[in-house]
Amino acid sequence: MIARAFAPASVANVAVGFDILGHAIAGVGDTVSVRRIEEPVVRIEAIRGSVVELPLDAAGNTAGAALMSLRAGLDLDFGFAVEIDKGIPFGSGMGGSAASSVAALVAANALLDVPLSREALYPFALDGEAVASGGRHGDNVGPLLLGGLALCTADRLLPIPVPATWHSLLVHPHAVLETRRARQALQGSYALGEFVAQSANLALVLSGCHRSDAALVRAGLRDVLVEPRRAGLIVGFEAARDAALSSHAMGAGISGAGPSVFAWFEDADRARAAAAPVQAAFAAAGFDSDAWVSPLDAPGARLC
Repeated sequence: MIARAFAPASVANVAVGFDILGHAIAGVGDTVSVRRIEEPVVRIEAIRGSVVELPLDAAGNTAGAALMSLRAGLDLDFGFAVEIDKGIPFGSGMGGSAASSVAALVAANALLDVPLSREALYPFALDGEAVASGGRHGDNVGPLLLGGLALCTADRLLPIPVPATWHSLLVHPHAVLETRRARQALQGSYALGEFVAQSANLALVLSGCHRSDAALVRAGLRDVLVEPRRAGLIVGFEAARDAALSSHAMGAGISGAGPSVFAWFEDADRARAAAAPVQAAFAAAGFDSDAWVSPLDAPGARLC
């Protein structure tokens, strides 16, 4: 028995929801093939498409760790053999580690005698993501399981409604910023006022999504807590962000840990028009880049 699944890229944090808010991106992702085997183990048999060497040891691989957690959680008497085809660049801030984890789970779930709901897969996906990031945060894996924009707490996964016309732009400069290094930049003290301002912005964005009110999103989609501490790690970031804002974005910021930049727009035409100036900003900083325009309610992982 064999199953194959695709999981797309994602934008984590979404500026105002550090570790708890994320959305899927259509157009690029990872594909994982899983074969059910009699031996009660998880084996990574191949990884293709990565420019860096990723671990074949299951416990050190996000897809492998997620399936090990699934096996333990369900007390399965069989195992899985896994092949991974990477489509998301390493260290890009586009959720590549989460995509492999979720694609593996969705494929393996199809091989279970009684498949689980997407929400029930969430804890196992968190265990897989923790291998790469060092923490069980769901802002990448959650939207890949549900699709669209999702609020992802430690034990709850909630879809957030957004208008069908709203689109995102994701621009990836050809640079690498590892998640663990980006998280180290966040060490230190924070002022209470910073948390209050960030909480207010998150509330405005969530209210704007529920009300389909772009003005509320524009008022809130600004990171005052994390972005100031990470911006210096991304050459060309401020110019790229400002280019998006000058192109009528509702807001813009760092995608995940970076170096990719995301922006939200009220329609696809504005998102497409903004791609060139954002990429030009990165080009001025010495980086080629790739860009994707996607509906905010883009689909999550799927069997293929």
